[in-house]
Amino acid sequence: MPGPRRLSVQPGLRRGLAACAAASLLLAGLGLGGPALALDSPKGRVILTISGSGLKANQDGRVALDMDMLAALPQRSITVNTPWYPDARKFTGPLLRDVLALAGARGSSIEAYALNDYRVSIPMEDVLQHPVILARLMDDQPMSVRDKGPLFIIYPFDDDRRLRTSIYYSRCAWQLKALEIR
Repeated sequence: MPGPRRLSVQPGLRRGLAACAAASLLLAGLGLGGPALALDSPKGRVILTISGSGLKANQDGRVALDMDMLAALPQRSITVNTPWYPDARKFTGPLLRDVLALAGARGSSIEAYALNDYRVSIPMEDVLQHPVILARLMDDQPMSVRDKGPLFIIYPFDDDRRLRTSIYYSRCAWQLKALEIR
């Protein structure tokens, strides 16, 4: 009779465990669960800052994230048609709700700020109802500032026809640099 099987944690399972942790953080960050875990300081260049009251600040009173911190969250890919490209493109990154949960965000709206001074308000219910992605890759490649990078908020337009309106297109901030929780 064979001995007991050993459980080894494969990379795919690690992502699954990270997804469970992110879900716990989401519940905690939205006031639906227990306290959220502490947030480490970024080790690389800060790519996104999140501000607002009650966040788990890790740098200068705000949440600062580098690309590795975003890449460590569970990743989601969608291939979607957008008004900005002639063909469907594949976008990959964490769900925006996972990023907000990591920060301990609580609020009813998100102000998104881009490098080009674009600013848009996104209702918090959008990120709870839809798998909105904070894309860090397009067609499996990092996005340059010239091509709407390094971060791009993308809605799943092909999954829900109701999202194919100018309202939701306008909420897709590219060249994203900061979020403010209100």
